[in-house]
Amino acid sequence: MKNFATHQRKSDHIKISLNENVSSSLSTGLEKVRFNHQALPEISFEEIDPSLVLLGKTISFPLLISSMTGGTPKAGVINRNLALAAEKMKVGLALGSQRAAIEDPALARTFKIRDIAPSIPLFANLGAIQLNYGFTLDECKHAVEMVQADGLILHLNPLQEVLQPEGQTNFRGLIQKIQFICKNLNYPVIVKEVGSGISARVAKILSEAGVWAVDVAGAGGTSWSQVEKFRAENEDNAQIAEAFRDWGISTMESIRFTRRAAPRLKVIASGGLRSGVDMAKCIALGADLCGIALPFLKAAIVSSEAVEKVIGIYRKQFKIAMFASGTSNLKELSRIQLIET
Repeated sequence: MKNFATHQRKSDHIKISLNENVSSSLSTGLEKVRFNHQALPEISFEEIDPSLVLLGKTISFPLLISSMTGGTPKAGVINRNLALAAEKMKVGLALGSQRAAIEDPALARTFKIRDIAPSIPLFANLGAIQLNYGFTLDECKHAVEMVQADGLILHLNPLQEVLQPEGQTNFRGLIQKIQFICKNLNYPVIVKEVGSGISARVAKILSEAGVWAVDVAGAGGTSWSQVEKFRAENEDNAQIAEAFRDWGISTMESIRFTRRAAPRLKVIASGGLRSGVDMAKCIALGADLCGIALPFLKAAIVSSEAVEKVIGIYRKQFKIAMFASGTSNLKELSRIQLIET
């Protein structure tokens, strides 16, 4: 069941994300909080341990390379570079939407990276909206098994869908289908926004539906309304999309809303994180893991070594933030109070 529109859309998304200004006009909100600097941290920098165990696998610090792409030859190269770096640096990796590979099995090879990343947490990915357009539990299982993943991400993107010329916009009854997948998949399910954030209401109903984690993907990073603006078929549609550049719930607000509304959920913070200090702030705000995408996409176009370099910089920044805030492990970091500015 080939769908060349899906293939072309993925190519458009890569090109636009790399070459156009598609940032949200909103901030992440993280600039509104800062650490209480400890001039006497009473710890040794060498003894700081930012590692954690995620689904039985140890990663070096709480980084998940967020979902980006797949389904095109260029995407296959990008995914392999991301996977090589993630394995070497011991961080998690989430694949882009595998819809294209389910529609055209020949594209599955652009997602298959488990052979070069055998020890890291790896997540498959489908659009949740596909559950209202013919996808079932079988397709969800297939997505996970296709890439030998540890869990499945179902992404939510209503704003992007309604702005796409080929968008699918019937979100009615979707929560019941997500609940069914959570109950019957036998793999952890993460529900992820794509850049407009998660409200307290949505966090609560997702928790009640049985999801394992929520990736808040707050406003402040890539704006998919702006990506679709550059894909618009005419000036009217471009103007419609432009109006939503400042739409969404900031990353900081999304973390807080989700943590308060659904305290038992794992929370992944993403949406405009651009340093290890941003990551450390998110852990202190209540996140369990941090997702970053665009900086790694830009590096993965170059090489796996370029991706490794970016990961190394973020990890060093993260450890320094821990050191200067007087925390030696993630449990301590999660307990400190940030200063509101």
